[in-house]
Amino acid sequence: MLSTLKILWSSLGMALQELRVNKLRTFLSLLGITIGIFCIIAVFTATDSLERNVRKDVNALGSDVIYIEKWPWGGGGDYPWWKYMNRPLPEIKEQRLVQEKTHSAGATAFMFASGGKKVEYRDDYMTGVEMIGVTQDFNKIQELQITDGRYFTNSENNAGVNVAIMGANVWEGLFINPETALGKVVRFAGRDCRVIGTLKKKGESLIGGINYDNSIILPYRFARTIVDERRYADPLILVKAKPEITVGQLKDELRGVMRATRRLKPTQEDDFALNEITTLSNDLNGMFGAINIGGGMIAIFSLIVGGFGIANIMFVTVKERTNIIGLKKAIGAKRGIILLEFLLEAILLCLIGGFLGLFFVFIGTVGISQVVGSNFEIVLTLKNVILGLSISAIVGLLAGFIPAFFASKLDPVVAIRSN
Repeated sequence: MLSTLKILWSSLGMALQELRVNKLRTFLSLLGITIGIFCIIAVFTATDSLERNVRKDVNALGSDVIYIEKWPWGGGGDYPWWKYMNRPLPEIKEQRLVQEKTHSAGATAFMFASGGKKVEYRDDYMTGVEMIGVTQDFNKIQELQITDGRYFTNSENNAGVNVAIMGANVWEGLFINPETALGKVVRFAGRDCRVIGTLKKKGESLIGGINYDNSIILPYRFARTIVDERRYADPLILVKAKPEITVGQLKDELRGVMRATRRLKPTQEDDFALNEITTLSNDLNGMFGAINIGGGMIAIFSLIVGGFGIANIMFVTVKERTNIIGLKKAIGAKRGIILLEFLLEAILLCLIGGFLGLFFVFIGTVGISQVVGSNFEIVLTLKNVILGLSISAIVGLLAGFIPAFFASKLDPVVAIRSN
């Protein structure tokens, strides 16, 4: 056992010596592996980061929330929009009935949004601000990160008091910092309202939807004095399931409640949509799976080229060290030791290429993170590091097997006499 370890240790030393002596040959051989590992790990890192950010945005919508709307989520060329055109819009009175009759609901809220508004404070103003009108429990369903101030009270919501919560882009544009915005009276869409809260900067969602950074949130009764949601918006009802209730159970109960509320006959189709986040999640699984397969196929071609490069350098190494192989076999080295020696050398070469590829991916992630900032988090994960090194080792094993097998079968007498 000890002699075997000594032979393997000397083989690793010789492999490192080969790297130092034949720098150009080693560089050209490692280039393919480096490019291959860089490609495959860069693709997986990009798709993993994209998936992580998209799923974070999806989960922010609420994995246990049902959205009662006129239009079902979806799209594409086969979307039957004409089928949903004449559906009625959800109404505030329906939200109250849902809240009263749905035992599976932990919280319900009514909301609508209307864009293109102007907000003014003294001589400063901003245009293109989105107004979001919500009822009391909206903050229990959607995560609103209030940095300073507070949310609406129940009395403010019921009375339609002219108070507002500002998104990050709005208070940054008018007040520089959130503390100075609190208590100020701004003019929004021609109406005066007092700022009682400011939101933390969230960044634009990758899946669309409401951009809270560029919005002002108002109590529903006050918001509807500015815009009539029945004519100029697409309102919706949000229903959050109780902790012990599944989304499926909530959805089934909501369907019955909504059909009873709208007095639909058993033979009539639903004239409302019950949208849920799991629909988007299932679509994302298929999309990211296809992206990973496509990226993997591209990277495999680079790895094949790199594998041939490693195989070539190993054949040359075997040819150059034929005498040494003969001497080792003459003093008792077995075929398995010779085979393992050259396999380890091939794996070592590939691991060096793998480390270089991972290093370049890491540099790329740092550079991209500096450019895009905190809105899009891109990280080289430990999983992808292990994957890259594992692929490098496997490529080295496959590329080095035939040269190593050839070396292990050499006749010691013939090998010693060779030039």
